[in-house]
Amino acid sequence: MTLVTMTIRPLTFAAIGRALAAGWRIVGATRGASLVYAAFFVGAGAAIMGGLLALGYAPFVIAAAGGFMLVGPAILAGFFGIAQALEDGGAAGPGAPLAGFRAAAGATWALALVCGLLFMIFVTDAAILYAYMVGGEPVWLADLVPVAGGVVRFVQWAAVSGLVVALLLYGVSAFAVPLLCERRAGLVDAVAASVRVVLSNFGPAIFWAFFLSTAIIASVLLLPLLLLTLPWLAYASRALYREVLPPG
Repeated sequence: MTLVTMTIRPLTFAAIGRALAAGWRIVGATRGASLVYAAFFVGAGAAIMGGLLALGYAPFVIAAAGGFMLVGPAILAGFFGIAQALEDGGAAGPGAPLAGFRAAAGATWALALVCGLLFMIFVTDAAILYAYMVGGEPVWLADLVPVAGGVVRFVQWAAVSGLVVALLLYGVSAFAVPLLCERRAGLVDAVAASVRVVLSNFGPAIFWAFFLSTAIIASVLLLPLLLLTLPWLAYASRALYREVLPPG
């Protein structure tokens, strides 16, 4: 299916509410598989944050939490596999995420590579800002209170840098990744459809981006919470995509 024949419905605030409710229902119905798959990323996050804290780079933890938003689209296929197994009437077992990746179009990996490249650009920029504004002296978690001026400036400018990259990636991938996961479009048509949906529904689309980023970053900083919010928002994203770009 190409962009020419694809039905695009309005993205509304009501649709976002329905998608969040649908996502939560899927989490409840696939609790075991969803939590096990999410645990891989929670474990990776714990290792990264623990390493930063152990090395005295406590302020960089916030930037790292924001950077997760840039690689998040690359892991959606696994959650789509779990949701599809439930939809097909079968049990969402441990192999469901792998089935989701196998079912996705090959172009999904090209988009995942773009996500990884943007993440590396953001991390490089954040590291330069950190060296310039905070310096090479270790900053431990206990040193963040009271907050030093250099730390505040670093967080502010890292947020600006990350926001620009994240908005670019959001417009390109928000609806393109689901289209590719379900093989409903090629890479160019999927990206064009995603950009078109975001630009033609700018207010709700930006609200959804803000909600996703706020919930994920807060959950990364309160890491165990990510076990629930990651699958919930992944399934909600799938439900919203299907409402805006209905199959068939």
